[in-house]
Amino acid sequence: MNDGSTPHRVRRTTRIHLSSTLYGAATLAAAIEAGCLPPVDRSILLVANNAATPETSPPLDRMTGFKRLRARFDDVLSWNETIYPFHPGDWGPRPDDTPLWERHLRLLWNLGDDDIELVVESIQVNPAMAIAQIFTDARVEVYADGLMSYGPTRNKLDPLVGSRIARLLHLDLVPGLKPLLLTEFEVEPEIVPTQIFLKVLAELADETEHLPAERGAALLLGQYLSALGILTPEEEEDLHLRMLRGTVALGHRRVVFKPHPTAPPRWSRLLEEEAERLGVELAVFDEPVLAEVLYQRMAPALVVGCFSTALLTAAALYSIPVARTGTGLLLERLTPYQNSNRVPVTLVDALLPDLADRAAVESQRVGPEEVADAKLAGLVQAVGYAMQAQIYPELRPAAERYLSKHLGSGTWRYFKRRRLTSLALPGAIPSQLAFIPRSPRLRRVARRARSLKRSVRK
Repeated sequence: MNDGSTPHRVRRTTRIHLSSTLYGAATLAAAIEAGCLPPVDRSILLVANNAATPETSPPLDRMTGFKRLRARFDDVLSWNETIYPFHPGDWGPRPDDTPLWERHLRLLWNLGDDDIELVVESIQVNPAMAIAQIFTDARVEVYADGLMSYGPTRNKLDPLVGSRIARLLHLDLVPGLKPLLLTEFEVEPEIVPTQIFLKVLAELADETEHLPAERGAALLLGQYLSALGILTPEEEEDLHLRMLRGTVALGHRRVVFKPHPTAPPRWSRLLEEEAERLGVELAVFDEPVLAEVLYQRMAPALVVGCFSTALLTAAALYSIPVARTGTGLLLERLTPYQNSNRVPVTLVDALLPDLADRAAVESQRVGPEEVADAKLAGLVQAVGYAMQAQIYPELRPAAERYLSKHLGSGTWRYFKRRRLTSLALPGAIPSQLAFIPRSPRLRRVARRARSLKRSVRK
């Protein structure tokens, strides 16, 4: 009971929303509008530009459409400016310095002694991890703006951070499939309502009326995978050319290519030359806007890509026909097996039709109906366990069941025999033969034997 001498002071709550992409900021705006993130005393959007060279790439708050999202936040701050000259993806506080950093940020951002809540993306890495470590008492919520939420946490989280995570907010990109991310901390996922998210994206499209609209054309999505070291530049050039040729083979005569914002211009020129050779109309759309904005502006007849999240938003949220290409090569190339892109590539490969399969592309069912069945869930659990067995030991029985029943010519591409062997899972190399793959001499002998056998057959 207050005796009247000292008035009771209620502490304010400030929520800091971290985002590095316009898609992520749109997800946050939808979560706020839907009530998934209830009102607080002060709401901050903290922008991080994670491009390899941030100085040459615009941050999300300078991109077309951001003005329509701005009203959801009281303040917009820059993480890059806060930690300059360090890069957001590389820098994190030394453990002994976290109290100093918290004091500094509270002064710099006028936080006072507010209670802090954090809503961050990609909690496993900086800058999200850095901010969670600085505000040691803050409640943490994670939001996922892509397909990685369906895969396992990419590395073991510090329990001092993981135990503070209350929820995982995610978009329903694969209806019926439950995310694996953060389940090791018993974090429950919550879906950001699709209709609210579409409403927010429609607001972004309203800001792009000045942009040309190639309505009814096919849309090709570039991803710049060579920058991640997954493909060589030459292989990625060839991937784009195969997208164009496959799209033309399906009968499309008007095509729009949306390159990755930081991709080299020569890739667009090569596509333009190939389009001229094929006798089709090609437009290159290199303004940094979301693919989902183009869906609304263009109403494309087909969307083609490798494993972009935008393929799933096209199919699941906009009911646009899609096709994928190059996923087989990527499943082969991703290293190590624990690469966090593995589940996104696996989902796109398993769910979407191959561009080269005309019948599958033309007969596909698109729309928000439930697409995840027990077999797909089993595949994701098996791949997730093979990726992070130490973090998810409880998934072993599910992985064994899936591999025992479904491992065959159509599913081997999702696994590596050596990985299955190291985990003693079905499909492993028999122990008495395990030395063979590591013996260059025996591999040469085997190749010569196969060559000789083919010569005899001729």
